[in-house]
Amino acid sequence: MRHLSRHIPLLVTLLACAFLLIPIIQSILAGLTVNYFRGLSSGLTLKWIGQVWELYADSIFLSIKLALACLAGTLIIGVPAAYVLARNPGRATRMLEEFISLPLAIPGLALALALLQLFGSFHGFRTSWTFILVGHILYTLPFMVRSVVSVLAAIDLKTLEEGAASLGAGPARRFIDVVVPNAMPGILAGALTVVTLSIGEFNLTWMLHTPHLKTLPVGLADSYASMRLEVASAYTLVFFVMIVPLLMAMQWASARAQRIMK
Repeated sequence: MRHLSRHIPLLVTLLACAFLLIPIIQSILAGLTVNYFRGLSSGLTLKWIGQVWELYADSIFLSIKLALACLAGTLIIGVPAAYVLARNPGRATRMLEEFISLPLAIPGLALALALLQLFGSFHGFRTSWTFILVGHILYTLPFMVRSVVSVLAAIDLKTLEEGAASLGAGPARRFIDVVVPNAMPGILAGALTVVTLSIGEFNLTWMLHTPHLKTLPVGLADSYASMRLEVASAYTLVFFVMIVPLLMAMQWASARAQRIMK
């Protein structure tokens, strides 16, 4: 009985991995087979991937551009905001932090509808990719802010700043040379979350996009609705090839930064 209980956690882990990986492997194989309904006996082909690239290359590049621009926006806004919140703890700060986190409590469709009501009359902005970018920044900003705040709250920020100030460093220099390096693990963790959520965000983007501005998830839904199953599965494969190496690279960078800080 004791021998069996030792293997139960391993069994549960293997079952969970199988539950996640088997559908992914099946979808990948469907995107590489000549005919999904005949299976591997029909042969393997890259034709469907080529068709996806031909039809949705613009969506792929748009998603990458949006994710990078969203990351830049959340860094520019989120890191200084997190610094102010960590530097001034109190009831007002907690209320402000909850206000920043409000987009997480609102469905993406409702947030998109609010943006449409506010900016819908600005035709040039409404039909630009920057309109989608605004929605992505609003949605992902709380993750960056909370990630950085949690790191800054764990260090003696006041003492570090006082030491830098005693050496003649001004506010800007203290922020760049003291705050940002110490917050780097939180910044990298927040960056990983922001990029992941931006690339995979669907509900908000579906409401904000135009026919000429389809991101990867919107294009994936379009391919499943209007294309062959093999094309949609090949689209899923392209999505995995894009996102998995990116996530692995950012996780490696985050882990390396944490080791350096220790």
